[in-house]
Amino acid sequence: MPACGLDFGTSNTTLGSTRDGAPWMHALEHEHVTIPSAIFFGWSGEPTFGRAAMATYIEGTQGRLMRSLKSVLGTSLADETTAVGRRRLRFRDVIAIYVKEVKRRAEAQAGVAFDAVVHGRPVHFVDGNPAGDHAAEDMLRDIAQEAGFSDISFQYEPIAAALDYERQISREEIALIADIGGGTSDFSIIRLSPERHKKIERADDILANDGVRIGGVDFDRVLSLSRLMPLLGYGTPTTRPGRDVPGGVFHDLATWSNINRLYNDKTHRDLRAMRRDALRPELIDRMMHALDRELGHTLAMEIEAAKIALSERDDILLDLAMVEDKLDLSITRDDFATDTARLSGRIGERVDACLRMAGLKKEAVSSLFLTGGSTRILHVAQAITSLMPQARIVEGDTFGAVGAGLTIEAARRYG
Repeated sequence: MPACGLDFGTSNTTLGSTRDGAPWMHALEHEHVTIPSAIFFGWSGEPTFGRAAMATYIEGTQGRLMRSLKSVLGTSLADETTAVGRRRLRFRDVIAIYVKEVKRRAEAQAGVAFDAVVHGRPVHFVDGNPAGDHAAEDMLRDIAQEAGFSDISFQYEPIAAALDYERQISREEIALIADIGGGTSDFSIIRLSPERHKKIERADDILANDGVRIGGVDFDRVLSLSRLMPLLGYGTPTTRPGRDVPGGVFHDLATWSNINRLYNDKTHRDLRAMRRDALRPELIDRMMHALDRELGHTLAMEIEAAKIALSERDDILLDLAMVEDKLDLSITRDDFATDTARLSGRIGERVDACLRMAGLKKEAVSSLFLTGGSTRILHVAQAITSLMPQARIVEGDTFGAVGAGLTIEAARRYG
């Protein structure tokens, strides 16, 4: 049956099938083989997707932008509803609309309807909660069925990346695959070789799998809370000695998946009450202005852009005039590394745990394959590479390695 590999990511999505025995990643948005995992609903209720969705929002069109859709899987938010034009939709229904559109675009390019799919999944959707993890996979399976797939199976994302990397090697090696994406950090230790690449069953070659629910959106959130939200009143004192303003609304504004929850009357009432108690009410005025103009995603995009830029630059200046005239924010690379050191440290700890799970010393790992957009964060990459200085560092296709590997797996399972 016609089969494909689908990498539905927190930040970006790819879908591929095989052509002439090799992975063929389909152009999902004009010439791009990646499409941002974003959807915008105008007040008419009609959606736009990917880059077009974000552009429509930035242009000031009235409606709802949703990003980081995958991050709601395994949480209670998945079954909550949000206003979309004149109706309300569950977040899981929004994901189904998005996945169905990705499938439709790929089929239009391939000229065939895909019946079967190997769906990528993180090692853990939810940390330390097997029941929640199973529920997230079941929900993703149901969504795939709603999108039109009849045969659905799953593969761990770092294993998929390993299958893509294995096409490059000429001899046997033990590789640690680090897939640090928008929502999770996933690791596999696997024995690879040109001969093993021909095998369909690879269970004996997989020495360890592990992961943690930390990804690029968490770095966005922490950076926002540390640098941006204090300009809007976060962490500032009230007129009551020893008490700061409540932090809940700021945490929601700093979290991609929670931003749309703030655009309601209750939030405005809470902010008005907060302003009355605030020692610096002018900062709360900035927050209220940002929400009145529904600037949540704009601010999140500014922080995301700063995160990306600080992997190549020592500092960046954000123009926040949309909040208040002449307001700006300077962030240095050291600021970013300091603010998010706990996150990168936890990622490094998970690599150590994966080695212990495999029963290996670090010297046994001959190559370290890095994929996923968040491996571009310098102190994240260093947290991993510093643990295995003897390993050969291989940088994979940042946004395409997992999708290519899932496509290889789909050809094996359904070819």
